[in-house]
Amino acid sequence: MATIGQSTIWLTEVSFWVRVLDFAMHLVLPTLALTLISFAGYVRFSRGTLLDVLNQDYIRTARAKGLSERTVIMRHAFRNTMIPLTTIMVGDIAGIVGGAIITERVFAWQGMGTLFNKAINSFDLNLLMGVILILSTLAILANLIADLLYSALDPRIRVGAGK
Repeated sequence: MATIGQSTIWLTEVSFWVRVLDFAMHLVLPTLALTLISFAGYVRFSRGTLLDVLNQDYIRTARAKGLSERTVIMRHAFRNTMIPLTTIMVGDIAGIVGGAIITERVFAWQGMGTLFNKAINSFDLNLLMGVILILSTLAILANLIADLLYSALDPRIRVGAGK
């Protein structure tokens, strides 16, 4: 498993697919490092929210109708659990980029975290404003995607439903 850098240096005279596979292998550990940080929090929050949702009246009604336990949990309970979880995941987008500063340093990658760190250390305000502009645009897009996911997860939330 590759641990340092974006690619293996001595793989310059190989075919395109070998280089693509090499880049993919170098992506595995940094991706795991960035995603597993918040995974335990998501699981714990999902469990707590699911336990809260399972005590609601509409879950008891669905069980009283004779629906199977799998249908009750997947269609009714888990779908309503995903709404607060979506809200938390949007907030973690900025945390992932913040964690990328450390992750890129550990795995010797050149990315947004390294660029942000270089802008701070060299007092390059234009570069710093550019990185912050990109990150704020990413945060706005993540909020937009979360709003769209809300309407997909909860049929009660629709565009123009407040009229």
